Amino acid sequence: MTGTPHFGVVMRADGVALVLDLRDGGLPAIVHWGADCGELDARAYIDLAEAGVMPVGASEVDVPVRIAILPEHARGWMGRPGLSGSRAGAAWSPRWSVTAATLDGAELSEASGTVVNHGAGTVVVTAVDEAAELSLTLTVELSGAGIVRTRAALQNLAAETYQLDDLMLCLPTPAIASEVLDFAGRWSGERAPQRRAMAIGSHRREGRRGRTGLDAATILSVGTPGFGFANGEVWGIHTAWSGNHVHQVERVLSGEQLLGGGELLLPGEVRLAQGEGYESPWVYGIYGVGLDDSARRMHRHLRARPQHPRSIRPVTLNVWEAVYFDHDLETLLGLADKAAEVGIERFVLDDGWFGGRRNDRAGLGDWTVSSEVWPNGLHPLVDRVRGLGMEFGLWFEPEMVNIDSDLAREHPEWIMATGDRLPVESRHQQVLNLGIPEAYDHVRDAMCAILDEYDIAYIKWDHNRDLVDAGTQPLGRPGVHEQTLAYYRLVDELKSRYPDLEIESCSSGGGRVDLAALDRTDRVWVSDNNDPIDRQQINRWTTQLVPPELMGNHIASGASHTTNRLHALSFRAVTALFGHLGVEWDLRHASEAELAELGGWIELHKANRELLHGGELVRLDHPDASLSLNGVVAADGSAGLFAFVSMWRAPVASPGRIRLPGLLPTARYRVEPALVGGLPHGADTAPWWELGPIEMSGAVLGSAGVVMPALRPEQAVLLRAERVDEVDGGTTGSRTA
Repeated sequence: MTGTPHFGVVMRADGVALVLDLRDGGLPAIVHWGADCGELDARAYIDLAEAGVMPVGASEVDVPVRIAILPEHARGWMGRPGLSGSRAGAAWSPRWSVTAATLDGAELSEASGTVVNHGAGTVVVTAVDEAAELSLTLTVELSGAGIVRTRAALQNLAAETYQLDDLMLCLPTPAIASEVLDFAGRWSGERAPQRRAMAIGSHRREGRRGRTGLDAATILSVGTPGFGFANGEVWGIHTAWSGNHVHQVERVLSGEQLLGGGELLLPGEVRLAQGEGYESPWVYGIYGVGLDDSARRMHRHLRARPQHPRSIRPVTLNVWEAVYFDHDLETLLGLADKAAEVGIERFVLDDGWFGGRRNDRAGLGDWTVSSEVWPNGLHPLVDRVRGLGMEFGLWFEPEMVNIDSDLAREHPEWIMATGDRLPVESRHQQVLNLGIPEAYDHVRDAMCAILDEYDIAYIKWDHNRDLVDAGTQPLGRPGVHEQTLAYYRLVDELKSRYPDLEIESCSSGGGRVDLAALDRTDRVWVSDNNDPIDRQQINRWTTQLVPPELMGNHIASGASHTTNRLHALSFRAVTALFGHLGVEWDLRHASEAELAELGGWIELHKANRELLHGGELVRLDHPDASLSLNGVVAADGSAGLFAFVSMWRAPVASPGRIRLPGLLPTARYRVEPALVGGLPHGADTAPWWELGPIEMSGAVLGSAGVVMPALRPEQAVLLRAERVDEVDGGTTGSRTA
């Protein structure tokens, strides 16, 4: 197109609207992001845009500050600028002029009118600063699920090198969004929620670990005071990047408030020669009325992707907590037999099968089957597993290396390091620099040799340390950015070469849970902690981003390997059901009664797998923190499955009525417990279901609920609601005979 565009674009999908302002030749600014405002004519759009202009305050610039998705210091924005960089101190404050814009590939121009109304779609804007000799392409999308995402591509047009220091994309929120929620965490305690009130200044979460991080913010949300699972408007942001990254919310004196996200670049990490460019990560914006609405939108968005897993999620046995490094063929064959007997569909051999890897101090990086432990290769085990009708999976940690390994001895220069020193060790390992082409090729070829020889359907892809002094030898230039891109490239290449291969993102447990990793993998390992009392909370908050079918949840042994707490099998199973179910247990030591009950839980999971992996998330706000309810409801309202959990001894004798949210108000449901092995352990009083199932409308179940038994601590009961017919709103129904 010629000239500069002067118009607005209204995109609307699934109850969310995104109104973009491209007037005056500037980068797109967001006039409105939130609840659907309906179609706008020219007058309504102009009035909406003009009514949102902040007044000029005393001792401020003399014109209203226009805040684009990439905020510009040159236009008077005094918060953190969207772009920071320079050519040895020059060209550090660009002012962009838009040269072209398209909507779903079609050119936007003056002929498009003052405002363009559209559904879900993609706006691409190109801009230039001729004085700074920089060009920019900005992409803004609204998905069919109402999810916003945006990214920027920067190019250096000058002969001199341009050093990029920071690029952060921002989405505005109203001032009423004055409460902040994000996550912290640690090993075996990922995604722990934390709240605070918003004030003037920034709440900035930086991830400098070279991976997403066990303590990652994951989603930084702001909302109306007291927002919960079902109430309050919530705006959230997620940076889809598996390396160093930023999530931020900033409020300035003039009243504007921006959510921002992007990659966190180390000094000198991105230096662009003439014609070279940088593409930012996708930054996602999630709006909803309540946290459940926000989570359900994200789940729908992910499920709509072409690469989203469509096949049944196979029940998995991972042998790590059964054998650790002690690999013995007869033991593993016995585990495979037990696994098949209880209905397991995938058998995964974990760490310890390769090189000199008899413990975590040696052998990492030597990706050949150990002839010492496996004199006939993995064939005897793979053949038995496949003969039993199960898939075979294998553990790799491609980005890491032990100093005590053949690889490190042959290529010490492939270890990431800065200066004349090795980084501090973590889990006795260092980071292999996949940004070096020869190192990348070596690892890829070694993995492909294994995948070519054996019938492997699944890789558990681990990443067990943070990146410290992550430079490229000999100069030590920072390399986290290139390492992250190399990880993506390696996964993409393996997926292309082996299209049926599934890959799990594992990183000391849940340390690489982000949408860029999930764009390439088929599930995430939520945590190394399988203790069900801890997993109740970790799972509860992981679902804010990740749908259950992509979350690895395992039934572990009675005594947790991370906490040493003892839990009933029913509690362990109910906790693990709401995800991609697996088992992490030495089944050789399970009793016949335990094996029978485990088989029953696996069968129950399979019977409800379509609902569990395709339903819509519901979580209950409850003033008693000792009680928890979470569940899934079929998108068509045909059924719901709910877990009622007693976390610890409640302060009152009875939980009273517990609501079952999310069901269709005008439909009648039969409600009864889904039991395996008899009634739940530890109920202090006889529950209502001893007299048989009940029938109520979805309206009554969602507003009044049912009385639940006073379970003893660390117990759970599973309720299934099955739609039976239509009723008039408000009709309660009656107990069946």
